[in-house]
Amino acid sequence: MFFGAPGTAFSEIPGRTRVIVTTDGEADDRCSMVRFLLHSNDFEVEGIVNSSSQFHWVGGEGWHAFHDPEWVGESIDLYGKVFENLRRHDPRFPTPAHLRSVWKVGNISAVGEDVERTEGAEWIAKVLLHDRDPRPVWVQAWGGCNTISRALKIIEEDHPGKMKEVAGRLRLFLIWEQDETYQKSIRPVWEPLGVPTIISDQFDGMAYIWRKVLPEETKCSFEAPWMKEHLLEGHGPLCASYEALDGAFHAEGDTPAFLHTIPNGLRSTENPGWGGWGGRYVKVRGKVWMDPLPADDWQRPEGQISIHNSWSKKLEHVTDPEQVAIRTRYFKPIWRWLEAVQNDFAARADWCVMDYDSANHHPVVRLKDTPLEMEAAAGESVTLDASASRDPDRDRLTCRWWHYPEAGTYPGEPLPDIDGPVAEVTVPTDARPGQTLHFIAEITDDGEPCLTRYARVVVVVRDP
Repeated sequence: MFFGAPGTAFSEIPGRTRVIVTTDGEADDRCSMVRFLLHSNDFEVEGIVNSSSQFHWVGGEGWHAFHDPEWVGESIDLYGKVFENLRRHDPRFPTPAHLRSVWKVGNISAVGEDVERTEGAEWIAKVLLHDRDPRPVWVQAWGGCNTISRALKIIEEDHPGKMKEVAGRLRLFLIWEQDETYQKSIRPVWEPLGVPTIISDQFDGMAYIWRKVLPEETKCSFEAPWMKEHLLEGHGPLCASYEALDGAFHAEGDTPAFLHTIPNGLRSTENPGWGGWGGRYVKVRGKVWMDPLPADDWQRPEGQISIHNSWSKKLEHVTDPEQVAIRTRYFKPIWRWLEAVQNDFAARADWCVMDYDSANHHPVVRLKDTPLEMEAAAGESVTLDASASRDPDRDRLTCRWWHYPEAGTYPGEPLPDIDGPVAEVTVPTDARPGQTLHFIAEITDDGEPCLTRYARVVVVVRDP
């Protein structure tokens, strides 16, 4: 059905996050950059900075050879060729001139080199020191942390009195620790200041091993026929530049770092443990979050988390059915969303070449008399109402409310899904005061490709 009523308040105001990308320019970084640019209307791009990693640096040979930093400028130029058409669909897409103005080269000369005051490090420090914008800055390490480390050292050296203030706005999302600088330089100084930090391993489900670890039903939108139809052909020069492997999805191991920041209604930036397009994480110390244990008897590696000790690599080649089941569960925080993520990618590819009326656009989720946070006693029923949602293209919408047990603290059995925009949910009678239950409104249109947006309602169990 189509449902929606004018004048109902948004379930949340989808404010855009501020982001800085640091990248070592590996093939999967370059693939992620295509998607990043097509999502650049979803956040404020404060920086794109070339860095190095244990895998790629200037002077590296063979597979370790460094890709010329100019690849970023070339990607921006290709974005510029479709920019005006993208603006037809959302005027918030940044200009190519803006993207070029925030593109800098950081510390690239060696693995973990964080001594030189590079332009990239100075730029990151400048953004973090800017105190007129209260919004957090999500700094993403698609490669090593060394340029981020140098930026933070600049703040330590030149502005020690502002370190606590900077820590309050800094957020880190690390795709592994691809050099030693997080452990040697960042962790001892900035962890005690309470910098929220995600160190991801589950990203590997979108990297080079996707064929081995994703469920069969998820792979269809990664295979060559889908990629050819929805991205590689007939969608302009930026999409055509995507470095497919035999026509199929190649790898985008860095993409979860920015999927986490997209304001799609899942509210994942409020708490890494809530889960969202960029994965779901658990607190391991202070404000540092890492992947949930693959199984209860697994032990978390000490020190630097990277290819040499990652759980994803330990699980990559398993064939025993029990181990395969563990692997499937381990990557579920990523793959459970991938159909919607890929459809979103396809729609944005359409925006590169289609006019507004010919393309599909996201549903707008509106809750009616349903706060995002509510209290209810065990045995009490609550109403969850997304019937005020609408679609800008007037497509038909379907809604499903589902309980997300991993995100909450209630330990009982998951509650059943409810189809339809209005759901009556009864808090389980064995729920204890203070426990939480997360309910997701998943609203999908019937456009081509179909697009999905969400609302998350958190129910806190109160005393009777």
